[in-house]
Amino acid sequence: MMQDIYAELISIGDEILYGQTLDTNSHFISAELDKLGIRVKRKVTVADNREAMMRAFKEAESNADLIIITGGLGPTKDDLTKPLLAEYFDCGMRLHEDILEDLKQRFAKRGRELNELNKGQAELPEKCQPIENKYGTAPGMWFEKDGKVFISMPGVPKEMKYMMEDTIIPKFKEIYKAPVLIHKMVKTVGIQESILAERLEDWENNLPQEIKLAYLPGLNQVKLRLTASGVDEQHLQNLIHKEVEKLYELIGKYIYGTDDTNLPAKIGELLKEKALTIACAESCTGGYIAHLFTSNAGSSEYYRGGINPYHNDLKINILGVKKETIEQHGAVSKETVIEMAERVRELFGADIGISTSGIAGPGGATKEKPVGTTWVALADGMNTQTKLYHFQFDRQSNIEITSNSLLNLVRQTLSSK
Repeated sequence: MMQDIYAELISIGDEILYGQTLDTNSHFISAELDKLGIRVKRKVTVADNREAMMRAFKEAESNADLIIITGGLGPTKDDLTKPLLAEYFDCGMRLHEDILEDLKQRFAKRGRELNELNKGQAELPEKCQPIENKYGTAPGMWFEKDGKVFISMPGVPKEMKYMMEDTIIPKFKEIYKAPVLIHKMVKTVGIQESILAERLEDWENNLPQEIKLAYLPGLNQVKLRLTASGVDEQHLQNLIHKEVEKLYELIGKYIYGTDDTNLPAKIGELLKEKALTIACAESCTGGYIAHLFTSNAGSSEYYRGGINPYHNDLKINILGVKKETIEQHGAVSKETVIEMAERVRELFGADIGISTSGIAGPGGATKEKPVGTTWVALADGMNTQTKLYHFQFDRQSNIEITSNSLLNLVRQTLSSK
């Protein structure tokens, strides 16, 4: 009989709390559990502290069926996970001779001898089942108690991934029969979350009970995540397919793709379909749009190249913007981005030229042109379009939202041709 299985992830380590190490382990484990239909209920990061760790173990046991712990399994005194799990499960330690022998052989191959700290890695709590660690010295541990499963793994990502893929996931497949979970991501651009939610209110209220919706907003983009849960995978796939079709009917002009599709890749598809090429002249975005295009394999088929004329003399002497245009209107102006887009199109022999010029911040602003003032342009040889934006973010966010906004203008232009 299928039933919902809930998991809690506990990351151990001061270095994560200090911001010195990024917790990529939880991201990986969550994605793997999701494939199995196991729902992650909570993720917790805990200091290398006895009271905090014991409290986290107790809370996790009361919240979840499956508790997965990473970190704190090294040989030094600040690594507390193993002794505290022995205390939590009220058992002593046992030396595993097979693990010790394996460690000796590994060290011998490297011309080293085990010291007492390394030998201690072969001592594990009596109530655990060891999990082989092919890439490190600390074995993982599997505990079972009152129908709950505790798993402890090293924090080193390579070691954790090996244990998950080689031992833990196959075992989960044997013991857990969780409902099927299917996610579908529908990606939109150029519409605010609140307006999107308003337009989709009736559709959302009439979703099948097997499907849940989440709004995931970004910079000028909103992802709609549809999650279907149940027993019959094909039935769920059919339900999601029908709802995605309805979304295209309701907001199709804002949808640029689903799942792993990204906006530059979608534009690349449109350019290839129409046998067109594109080139960029980027001032305030500093080459970020070029980076987005060239991050996709096969972009050489449609991306001609770009120029980053950050200083005005480069806009004039290399790109060919008229000196008087900048003197009369400024670098951040409609007139300047028009010339930038038209000149880069000609210079690179592209069908479409696009350009950006703005004040990303935090400095460089004037009373007339505050931080976030941004002009973009698109020239296709017949028409030149411009847009003025007034963004109010930090520097990096202003760069990203400018890029997304201009890319959306490219998408809309190509879609209308």
